[in-house]
Amino acid sequence: MPVITERNLRFEFDAGWEVSKLDEWSYYRNQYQSTCGGAKSVDILALEPGLACMWCIEIKDYRRQRRTKTLHVAEEAAYKVRDSLALLAAARVRANDADEKRMAGSALRARDIRVVLHLEQAAQSSKLFPRTIDLANVQQRLRQLVRAIDPHARACEMNRMTGCAWTVK
Repeated sequence: MPVITERNLRFEFDAGWEVSKLDEWSYYRNQYQSTCGGAKSVDILALEPGLACMWCIEIKDYRRQRRTKTLHVAEEAAYKVRDSLALLAAARVRANDADEKRMAGSALRARDIRVVLHLEQAAQSSKLFPRTIDLANVQQRLRQLVRAIDPHARACEMNRMTGCAWTVK
């Protein structure tokens, strides 16, 4: 069972999935990150068995720290998805690490692309950590922004994982 830990969240996938922390690839860190004045990537790249689908998963955890960026969280995620797709195309040809090159090629052969913004906020709103981000509004904005990539993009949290084929703890 593939497992990815990102910050304080543990993403568990069924057997047969291929998962990777895209932002930790050596190609991303050493070559791609400075492209065009600075490129970003999603946190997790997940490939379903049989390459049925490539999942681009961006994770935001505001349970212990407030969001301070002025850019809308959906826009930030959309930019990372765009940059990640370009990263995969370049890594398929230019990556020095054979596993990264192979996974990039596999991802680009997937029959579908899905985008997920996993956004955690404090379970109970408080003055220190208010629940200020409306998940439904974020999902609607994300869908508008990445419509050409995934018209059914989702915004989810641990308690609302509808349509996601993995668990988060």
